[in-house]
Amino acid sequence: MSISHTRDLAVPAAIIRHAVLLITGALILVPFVWMVSLSIKPPGEIFRATFSFWPEQFYGLENYTKALTSSPLPCYMLNGIFVCGTILALQIAVCAPAAYALAKLNFPGRNLLFALVLIALLLPHEVLSLPLFILGYKLGILNTYAALIFPYVVSPFGIFLFRQFFKTIPDDVVHAARLDGLSELAIVGRIMVPMALPAVIAFGIFSVVSHWNSLFWPLIAVRDQSLMPPPLGIMAFKNEDTGSDYGPLMAASTIVVAPLIIAFLSAQRWFVEGLTGGAVK
Repeated sequence: MSISHTRDLAVPAAIIRHAVLLITGALILVPFVWMVSLSIKPPGEIFRATFSFWPEQFYGLENYTKALTSSPLPCYMLNGIFVCGTILALQIAVCAPAAYALAKLNFPGRNLLFALVLIALLLPHEVLSLPLFILGYKLGILNTYAALIFPYVVSPFGIFLFRQFFKTIPDDVVHAARLDGLSELAIVGRIMVPMALPAVIAFGIFSVVSHWNSLFWPLIAVRDQSLMPPPLGIMAFKNEDTGSDYGPLMAASTIVVAPLIIAFLSAQRWFVEGLTGGAVK
């Protein structure tokens, strides 16, 4: 097959590939565009049969003001920052040493433990909600920050991701650190984690997005409004008697989603590098 013929086939394939990506991206963005559009519309325009992104009467100031004042949304946001930040810090503290042991240490049962980690990846967290609720009740931590944090401290995905990245680091680095007198924990904290910074950032984005958006477990674990994370808190805009106040609800949802979008766009280079780094050794 000639080079020119190969190029002729590559152009339509590239067009089809980009068309599929554009269509998929558009489908993903449609709900977010709709959410932002509804957040700046008055109630009379929200349920119109025809859709237009920009409203005839701009109502964004009223909707966003109501979102921030009619419920303690800033408190919910601070709760989300505290809970997600604490979870991420504890997950790195637990998952990095576990991943280092699976990647760089030889001990009986290592392969079995890694197999259990892979099995744990297949289990949705909702399956464990009942035993976790009973355990939380026995420990007396329900309706506290601890109930929102401790069920997520051990992350099978974090262990797997760090282990794959640690495998790409030459063993000579570890041997040299041991010759310098560093303990195994010091090697993890001072050498492995800094070298795996892209993986840490990628995992951090996954962890924060997952727990920032979590609704199922917080709905079970806490009742006090002052402890509610953002997804649970914005349910305050739902009224069974008068119906949901969709304008402020969409405004609150936009405020809740905005930090995640900004964080991802700021760290997308490290995010991709962290996910692909462990795939090549």
